Amino acid sequence: MILDYFATPRVSPSAFVAETAVVIGDVRIEDEASVWYGAVLRGDKGRITVSRKANVQDNAVVHAGPKPGEDTLIGEGVTVGHGAIVHSCTVGDFSLIGMGAIVLSNAVIGDHCVIGAGAVVKEGDKIPAGSLVVGVPGKVIRQLSPEQMKGAEGNCEEYAELSRQYLGLQQRRVGP
Repeated sequence: MILDYFATPRVSPSAFVAETAVVIGDVRIEDEASVWYGAVLRGDKGRITVSRKANVQDNAVVHAGPKPGEDTLIGEGVTVGHGAIVHSCTVGDFSLIGMGAIVLSNAVIGDHCVIGAGAVVKEGDKIPAGSLVVGVPGKVIRQLSPEQMKGAEGNCEEYAELSRQYLGLQQRRVGP
């Protein structure tokens, strides 16, 4: 469901938005990005940008606001895992937000980071590029190897291909 509230969502024709996802307000979904089943993107209080080839997986929640300028930027090739919460923050290119992780307001996640499943990145935290973060509260435990950083790029390519397949399925829909 795509709702025009506060602003009109803009979705690239090459992006996939699942029928049960909810996209509200000032949301930009760029080329080859994907928003999966049960995900909610609420841009009713600020802007959300889902950059090229980023994927927001099933049941994730992305919100912006409530204060002016508290936007959410999900960088190129980012994976927001199943059930994650991303709130008014910046996630750098080719980073992975693990399943059930929470990234709070005004946090900045650098490029090529991995935020482990269930981790909580506190409000205002700055995570350096290439970091692995785990725990509650989230702590940087080490830097990722170049091979591990490349892994996130492979993940976004897999989801870009999967979204192309799902776009084709929407055109061949069966039933009412």
